[in-house]
Amino acid sequence: MDKNKYRLLNQIKYPSDLRKLTIEQLPQVCQELREDIIEEVSANPGHFASSLGVVEITVALHYVFNTPEDRIVWDVGHQAYGHKILTGRREKFKTNRQLHGICPFPTPFESEYDTFTCGHASNSISAALGMAVAAKQTGKSNRHVVAVIGDGSMSGGLAFEGLNNASSTPNDMLIILNDNDMSIDRAVGGMEKYLLNLDTNETYNRLRFKASQWLHAKGYLNEDRRKGIIRLNNAIKSALAHQQNIFEGMNIRYFGPFDGHNIEEVVRVLQQIKDMKGPKLLHLHTVKGKGYKPAEKSATIWHAPGKFDPKTGKRILEDDSNTPPKYQIVFGKTLLELAQKNAKIVGVTPAMPTGCSMNIMQKEMPDRVFDVGIAEGHAVTFSGGMAKDGLQPFCNIYSAFSQRAYDNIIHDLAILKLPVVLCLDRAGLVGQDGPTHHGIFDIAALRSVPNITIASPMDEHELRRLMYTAQLPNQGTFVIRYPRGNSEHLDWKCPLEEIKIGTGRIIHDGNDVAVITLGPIGNDVEKVIQEIESDEVTKNISVAHYDIRFVKPLDNNLLTEIGKKFKRIITIEDGVRDGGMGSAILEWMDDHHFTPEIIRMGLPTDHFVEHGTIDELRKLVGLDNTSIKQAIIQ
Repeated sequence: MDKNKYRLLNQIKYPSDLRKLTIEQLPQVCQELREDIIEEVSANPGHFASSLGVVEITVALHYVFNTPEDRIVWDVGHQAYGHKILTGRREKFKTNRQLHGICPFPTPFESEYDTFTCGHASNSISAALGMAVAAKQTGKSNRHVVAVIGDGSMSGGLAFEGLNNASSTPNDMLIILNDNDMSIDRAVGGMEKYLLNLDTNETYNRLRFKASQWLHAKGYLNEDRRKGIIRLNNAIKSALAHQQNIFEGMNIRYFGPFDGHNIEEVVRVLQQIKDMKGPKLLHLHTVKGKGYKPAEKSATIWHAPGKFDPKTGKRILEDDSNTPPKYQIVFGKTLLELAQKNAKIVGVTPAMPTGCSMNIMQKEMPDRVFDVGIAEGHAVTFSGGMAKDGLQPFCNIYSAFSQRAYDNIIHDLAILKLPVVLCLDRAGLVGQDGPTHHGIFDIAALRSVPNITIASPMDEHELRRLMYTAQLPNQGTFVIRYPRGNSEHLDWKCPLEEIKIGTGRIIHDGNDVAVITLGPIGNDVEKVIQEIESDEVTKNISVAHYDIRFVKPLDNNLLTEIGKKFKRIITIEDGVRDGGMGSAILEWMDDHHFTPEIIRMGLPTDHFVEHGTIDELRKLVGLDNTSIKQAIIQ
């Protein structure tokens, strides 16, 4: 570390060291912390713009509050890199997102300063409220609890549920609203527009706070009177301003908005309101990517930019001219192609138009693509409503985030057999984002639900054909799961042809052992079979390979053929082993009185898989090519 460049930051190992500094030194701490994040992430890629945007908030919180005794609950760990650096992990930060290194998001398993899991959005208010109530119940009434939530996350249904409960449950929680008009893509929806336009006079808030302190000191302000005064005050203010403050309408004291990059002002306001009784919200305006001009200008690209030159801002991109396109790109281009021919097709995404490449259709047909914000459950039910009245929605949700819409899939789609195509992007292991983002539970979760078709393409040609098939008449609710990353072929644009529902295919004929795969992992099996056939020791082992394609419904004819022919079957999938495709095959064979030995290969069900590269994680869980080969030849 450069001792001169990071003169103050080098003195800070834990927040207790930060609190020894004067408030006048904090702007320099923020500058050094921002530079440290830029330097580290430029060489070891991760989430970038979000953490730059909350540097001052991070420093102010740890300066004012007695962490870790006081609780800071982050909403979505994209913004917590500065928090990690200030809480004893600066030396280890170079291992961020690497196998066995520090985690990509805050987790209590890593540090006592990390109070809760925060890989998915909108859970901070509910978790913080629980902690605030627990503090009261366990006699720790002096403990402060703070939830830090962005304006994009505030659109999630769970955030509103937490706000509603916070308004009626006795608590002294503080909510920090980090308002940068962004989530990953530009934030959308009425809540974001409301926050952008909301304004409250700073002098008014200061006077009201001092008045409440005086009334409380004189004994005139008990809890019931406080709530009554707040309600009266809110009513008078709304009448005069011709605007209702949604938070104060819920009896949550509102302060702001203030400049979230003015560290001295943020500290001052926090010190003033930290000991106030009752729930309160501090509204801070910030800029995503603050302090690094390229990120400020294009926050979406710089959300997770990969490696870059910190001096020039030039991203270090690999030459992909001879690399097959990502599955996401194939999805986006195919969706536009289908929509140009089928006027009923609409696209729906919960705040991920760029990530899932629905922005390709959005650019050409903006009136037929709907970004609903960070609201997966709503995305599904909204799609169901459109499908009920004649449209054909393609609803694209990352597999791990679809877990938040499980009831909506069952209650609002499957029961009515509604023609919604659920495209579960990032299915399987996703790499460095770790256990909160691995898309490994969808098959086991959805396989038992009636009226749903579940398929996974082996390559991008199959993805295109499945998308075409899914939008044909009378297909009902149709789930297509596919992974993050590059597909298999440079010539990705194959003809769009129907695949008969519930049909698998034989990829490689053989006589000794049958390998049944679902999804792109079948391409790895093909490489393993070629290796077995070219090896003098193993070339006499005759291996058959079947791409089951549909886990629901299963291909009865194909499985009957396999059951009759083989005494040994290996199933391989990029999802949890128990309850997945292999379990479905095992159940089918038992139901139809076939008794082969069945070896199920998949991801462990009894523990979560950590973060690392895809290759590292597959080796870790025994799904790499060496493990597959060993299972076949043993």
